[in-house]
Amino acid sequence: MTEISGQKSEISRGSPLHTLFFVVLLFGALLLTLCVSAQAQQTGKVFRIGFLDSSTASGSAGLVDAFRQELSKLGWMEGKNIAIEYRFAEQKPERVPELAAELIRLNVNLIVVTGTPPALAAKSATSTIPIVMTNSGDPVGAGLVASLARPGGNVTGLSGLNPQLNTKRMEVLKDVVPKLSRVGLLLGSRGGIADDLQLKELRAAAQAMKLQLEEIKTQVDSEALQSAFQSAKQKQVGAIMTTASRTFLGERKRIVALAGKHRLPAIYFQKEFVDEGGLMSYGTDYDDLYRRAAVYVDKILKGAKPADLPVQQATKFEFVINLKAAKQIGLTIPVRVLERANKVIK
Repeated sequence: MTEISGQKSEISRGSPLHTLFFVVLLFGALLLTLCVSAQAQQTGKVFRIGFLDSSTASGSAGLVDAFRQELSKLGWMEGKNIAIEYRFAEQKPERVPELAAELIRLNVNLIVVTGTPPALAAKSATSTIPIVMTNSGDPVGAGLVASLARPGGNVTGLSGLNPQLNTKRMEVLKDVVPKLSRVGLLLGSRGGIADDLQLKELRAAAQAMKLQLEEIKTQVDSEALQSAFQSAKQKQVGAIMTTASRTFLGERKRIVALAGKHRLPAIYFQKEFVDEGGLMSYGTDYDDLYRRAAVYVDKILKGAKPADLPVQQATKFEFVINLKAAKQIGLTIPVRVLERANKVIK
């Protein structure tokens, strides 16, 4: 028998097969290099996000933390692949358009806005840069989007349902305060479409509940707020509330102190008021809204278009009661109301 020896087969140098092998190898290496390079460029890109708020940095700190934590969970880290340009109007609404224009000049990739006035300012400043709302009470009524299901422009995000929730807050006041006939309502002195939408809802609700709504316009400095509460007492209101706005949120500590001083039962639109010693709050879980806004930011930075992302409404709500504050003003909260609360502070 003929034995076949174990010889190694080799491609001779200069042969056509050797040349083809070399070309394939070179093309593969080049393709791999291009892929790695493209991936490195994408990984190394830093997106610039504008953050526009009419309130204060300290007043919004907790909500901003919720937003940033959710971004981090989604893989977006400040200083690594995103940079956030924070702009706070510091309780001066007239500065909001100027700050929006400033963010546009910085060529941000996206703008996060915290309420209706900043959203309107940003939309007025740009029709191309994506805008994500963390909370707009009625974005359709404000003219920010064509509809919730089909925003149709460069604005999308979350709606906090503030106009509708104001009615619920008024109902709670009537359940809590015996023989309530007059409710004082603190309004921002500058008004605006956000306040107008809330007022429309509140006036109708007051009429339906047979309550007299005493509208008190005020600025948010110390002297103006003291004057507003004195006016409320002169009008003999039995309870007080505010429109849902970032400016009132920023002055929550002072507002809560004045309500206690004048022994006025009050209900607020965010739990942060109760954290400062306020009596009650009924409203949207804003931490949840800010986390969900981060999800929208993630989608848009990955290529989604705002026009294709439906505006989502709030789904989580909080009713918090502070029995310590009730005791200080001599108010007894009915058991049926306590049973509806998510949290009761004793």
